[in-house]
Amino acid sequence: MVLTASTMLPLGTPAPAFHLPNVVTGDMVSLDTFQDKAVLVVMFICRHCPFVKHIQTELAKLGKDYANQSVGIVAISANDAANYPDDAPESLKEMAQSLEFNFPLCYDASQDTAKAYTAACTPDFFVFDGDRQLVYRGQLDSSRPSNQQPVTGQDLRRVIDAVLAGKAVAEEQIPSIGCNIKWIPGNAPDYFG
Repeated sequence: MVLTASTMLPLGTPAPAFHLPNVVTGDMVSLDTFQDKAVLVVMFICRHCPFVKHIQTELAKLGKDYANQSVGIVAISANDAANYPDDAPESLKEMAQSLEFNFPLCYDASQDTAKAYTAACTPDFFVFDGDRQLVYRGQLDSSRPSNQQPVTGQDLRRVIDAVLAGKAVAEEQIPSIGCNIKWIPGNAPDYFG
């Protein structure tokens, strides 16, 4: 397992457009899906990564905790399904249903959306304000599969709460860390090292 950190896309970057299928419903999901939300959380996850498995219950809880607030959440998996079948759409659908995700889990078959966001690892988190400007890219919290710290989602929750309250988000942010995105052979982006 190779540990990979977030690329730390520049703050203020506009949210890149995407148009991806929800693995559960088949409906297409895009930025417009969340146009009435004050906050948009875009997370890159997958099914097989131990770092995602470590936090997946908290991701489901996050969705439920913010369900009645102006927060849009979308999870995207961009892993090469041919070489990582646990991350194929059918398997992702099982994951979303078993965890009772109340937000869409989409599959980025071309990996173009992952590249547009400069996603590098699973999990990788991006938070955009109501103008869809990037205000956060970093970790969920300080917990890792091997460090015995509780999974709380505190870093991400702090940012969501600040944006909802109209407060500034601190620019000092800690990169997420996890497994590298499994690029289709020959498709790895230049920023991925």
